[in-house]
Amino acid sequence: MDKRKICIIGMGLIGGSIALSIKKEHNVHITGVDIDKNQLKLAQSLQVIDDTASGVAAGVEGADLIIIAVPVTKTECIIEELETLPLKEGSIITDVGSTKERIFQKAKHLYKKGVTFIGGHPMAGSHKSGVQAAKSHLFENAFYILTPCVNTNTNKIIQLQNWLKGTKARFIELTPKQHDKLAGLISHFPHIIAAGLVHQVKNTKKEDQLVSRLAAGGFRDITRIASASPVMWRDILLHNKDTILTLLYNWKDEMKKVEQLLHEENGDEILEYFNSAKTFRDGLPVKEKGALPSFYDLFVDVPDHPGVISDVTGILGKAGISITNIRIIETREDIMGVLQLTFRSDKDREDGRQNLENALYETYIIE
Repeated sequence: MDKRKICIIGMGLIGGSIALSIKKEHNVHITGVDIDKNQLKLAQSLQVIDDTASGVAAGVEGADLIIIAVPVTKTECIIEELETLPLKEGSIITDVGSTKERIFQKAKHLYKKGVTFIGGHPMAGSHKSGVQAAKSHLFENAFYILTPCVNTNTNKIIQLQNWLKGTKARFIELTPKQHDKLAGLISHFPHIIAAGLVHQVKNTKKEDQLVSRLAAGGFRDITRIASASPVMWRDILLHNKDTILTLLYNWKDEMKKVEQLLHEENGDEILEYFNSAKTFRDGLPVKEKGALPSFYDLFVDVPDHPGVISDVTGILGKAGISITNIRIIETREDIMGVLQLTFRSDKDREDGRQNLENALYETYIIE
């Protein structure tokens, strides 16, 4: 029996990780398409895909499943191209974009070709990018949003979930509009706030150079998401314009409330403002993956001694535990320094913590 054919357009972190998760569960033939030929060659050499295609037309020929894993603006262009191509009857097309409404409207014409389009958004990511960072477990326990059309055959939705079961993600069905509203609130808008905070510090730096040094600790952590791809976030904001504008108006109203409390010097209400925020935030699930990437940080006190960093990483390496980032927060003569280690999962962090504490290092976690 011939292998089922899958075409993945976009050989980056997400496309590569989906390919690996499908290979783990299904005996399929995966063709990769990407404008970056080096990424394609790398994907094939890493056995993420089985072969490459020179373009979309060649890649999707006879494909049972087509996954569009490119930025949202490019996704629209790919859908337009697919409308002009002969597609396999009954095939499924999905995407991985962070916005859904505009893509959904664009994809409506595909139904006339006897295929089914189901929007998708795996809510997981990594500090790293490119197919070389692809992992089959990237989406494990993460939310994977599916946005089918109202009239989509239920069997097609089940088929897509079966194709993607190797992701071990948690599937949720939303309407495209509902997705964009929730993603805007939980993911898109926080990126604007983070970027805004960074701009505020950047502007203040003109008046006081000390601000950059003071912003190197906790401020850097809470604005981490501002380091994401500017091109990607430009496209997401333009795609989700109406939702973002509404959120901006609501945010201005929220800040006016705080401004009024300060004018009134209303200590009781200010206390309640922070207290209610703390209560809600503390009640959020700790170990579940959400719309924003999770950062599993472990802080390690280290003495000012040559070779201490290699000792820490050596302990983790010997235990088979990888870290995605390491940062020296403070190290000065005659005082303990602090290493900030970032892991890819809560389990890795806990295993790392246990191994380091067994080696008599003092560690702590800040939630």
